[in-house]
Amino acid sequence: MRWGDFRRSENVEDATGGGRGGFPVGGAKLGGGAIVLIIVASLLFGVDPMEMLGMLDDGPAPQSAPAPGYGPQHAPPAATNPAAAAKDPTKDFVSAVLGDTEDVWHEVFKAMGTQYQEPKLRLFDGAVQSACGRAAASVGPFYCAADDRVYLDTAFFDDLSRRFGAPGDFAQAYVIAHEIGHHVQNQLGVMREVDRKMQRLDARGRNALSVRLELQADCFAGVWGHFAKRRNMLDPGDLEEGFRAAQAVGDDRIQKQTQGYVVPDAFTHGSADQRMRWFRVGLDTGDPRHCDTFAAQRP
Repeated sequence: MRWGDFRRSENVEDATGGGRGGFPVGGAKLGGGAIVLIIVASLLFGVDPMEMLGMLDDGPAPQSAPAPGYGPQHAPPAATNPAAAAKDPTKDFVSAVLGDTEDVWHEVFKAMGTQYQEPKLRLFDGAVQSACGRAAASVGPFYCAADDRVYLDTAFFDDLSRRFGAPGDFAQAYVIAHEIGHHVQNQLGVMREVDRKMQRLDARGRNALSVRLELQADCFAGVWGHFAKRRNMLDPGDLEEGFRAAQAVGDDRIQKQTQGYVVPDAFTHGSADQRMRWFRVGLDTGDPRHCDTFAAQRP
């Protein structure tokens, strides 16, 4: 991917300096069902539930605060340091991809007759404090609607490549674009509506709704990829990297890897095939109107 030609975003915050770790969940927590989602995710991915629940020591979650399972407490923004990012290839890459998603979504929102509000992206290692609560790197990249920020552990890309067999710069860009997809959902009011509906559902129903939310974020990631491809920013093999990454973080793949068997009713992000298929829809169309996973009879 020719990410060196992308505009660098000024919205990257560097909060690195702690421990290491990482696990790709890449999701959005929804107000009322937070604790249930934490327990499901922790059991599903082999993480100690008490470790994750211990992050909820700051009180109840804000009503529309996404990212799988944190409470409140707003952390002051870390200073952006473009010079430091330029010296660190990972930070430079993240800044470049974020900048390109900003350019694409500004144009898409303009075509819809509205204005795109850029999110912040905070890099951290080990653990981080967000407006949705304190989170360890084990929960993976996440988006918090309460402070309009994407949170990304700097060790995550190594996990994506080595542990999940999805190397490559476009695979990494897919992860960033997916989390930005949650920000797009937040701006469009999708997350608030899903949060409202989840209050009336049991655990199985919440999981099913969460899958549709995550698959739409995959489709929105594909919308960004569509325009990158149209501008000849992709190299041969890049699309395969993206599909491989989407498959690698499918619930069935992760369940099989961590517990040896698959439980579809416990899916919260979608199967490997579902994630790849909706990512492809966005890539092929470049139109967010085709990303209505909630209207699809079988997403």
